[in-house]
Amino acid sequence: MLFNSYPFILLFLPAVLAGYFCLGRRSNLAPVIWLALASLAFYAIGNWEFVALLLTSIAFNYGVGHLLIVAKLGAAQRKSALALGVVGDLLVLGIFKYAGFATENVDALLGTDFAIHVLLPVGISFYTFTQIAFLVDAWRGQVAAYALPPYALFVTYFPHLIAGPILHHKDMIPQFERQETKRPYAHLILCGIIIFAIGLFKKTCLADGIQPLVALAFEARSPSFDQAWLGALAYTFRLYFDFSGYSDMAIGISLMFGIFLPVNFNSPYKAISIVDFWRRWHMTLSQFLRDYLYITLGGNRRGRVLRYVNLMITMLLGGLWHGAAWTFVVWGALHGAYLCINHAFNALVPDVPAIFARPARIAGAVLTFIAVVVAWVFFRAESVSWALRVLCAMADPSNIVFGREEIAGLVLVVIYAALVWLAPNTQDIMGYDHGNRTVGETLREGRLRPLLLYAGSLVLAFGILGIQSHSEFIYFRF
Repeated sequence: MLFNSYPFILLFLPAVLAGYFCLGRRSNLAPVIWLALASLAFYAIGNWEFVALLLTSIAFNYGVGHLLIVAKLGAAQRKSALALGVVGDLLVLGIFKYAGFATENVDALLGTDFAIHVLLPVGISFYTFTQIAFLVDAWRGQVAAYALPPYALFVTYFPHLIAGPILHHKDMIPQFERQETKRPYAHLILCGIIIFAIGLFKKTCLADGIQPLVALAFEARSPSFDQAWLGALAYTFRLYFDFSGYSDMAIGISLMFGIFLPVNFNSPYKAISIVDFWRRWHMTLSQFLRDYLYITLGGNRRGRVLRYVNLMITMLLGGLWHGAAWTFVVWGALHGAYLCINHAFNALVPDVPAIFARPARIAGAVLTFIAVVVAWVFFRAESVSWALRVLCAMADPSNIVFGREEIAGLVLVVIYAALVWLAPNTQDIMGYDHGNRTVGETLREGRLRPLLLYAGSLVLAFGILGIQSHSEFIYFRF
């Protein structure tokens, strides 16, 4: 089911909210079970064939976690239990996500015909990573014993299940267990609706609105210089508003239930370096890769060379996490190389003189944005050769068309660029503070109430009117 669909907005969400708060009057556990069942129903609509796999994954990881938390195991047994859990998760992920890719490459190398095609379960990357983090923390002794219903809800919670953010048990399960979240709170519901409306507008009007322009670069056999740049920039902005819109909608929906989700998106194109970019883009994935992969590999504790090796490995695997294709491998390798260069530069030039600070920030922002656009070409292209074709066109200013369609496209790209760089982001507008569990304090104080409500209503109206019959979020297939 899509957040940007009439059945979800007009039927599913109101029904689940009503049931949640009705049950919350009588019990603290019943709303948790209700929300977990509603999340399973949300997943089953369109993905019913993978519900059994999701439930098996929850049972398996909860069982292994229970062994690590409660059972009196020796050190060797605890390591074996952790290995069993992590290897089991990765094995399932590998079969469903990478078996087809692996056999295709074997066929290409050996000239055989063993390629298999496996349907990818929606959300498998997100709920697998979420549970691996849970197992590792349980092995480290950092997890309390949780009952099955809040654990199941932590994994299946529908605002995050399909496309993130990647949740952490320490953040979410205590919120599910609090009695206060089971009572309707008008302020949080109002803030949730406004944030949801902003996200819906970003998706249906901005992301879907610029989508046709992407074809200039990625569907033309020989794009010109201006077409290649316009198409690459259009995809850059489309991905931005698609992912930002989803992140806002997830936070807004969750707020209506009184639950604060982590911020996953913080104006990444305003980044002044690639390190800064990864602190702003898909923030929960960056934290997961840092805490459970980069640091586990040794991080920066074993010298500069190994630090760069660890960065490359982390970003290569991060690229593969997005999809089983060589284009994602190249995208990950590019970002790994960018990060290595960024860290090496910081080591060589630790301090910029004050007089050059502002020009350096501007130059860093421009360079970072261009590097990100180049990498997105691989992320979007059907193949590496197709991506190279687009990049070659972007590097050949002698081939320019600049007709009526290109001029209209340029105007659109300039408008989107102004929105990205000049407009505040949603958490700034709404004062969303995940750590302190506060939102909309200026709205509560009444200082912005009429203006914000009118603007929110207008944005919601445009967002609903812009809904298309079936427009998936880009991150649904990762």
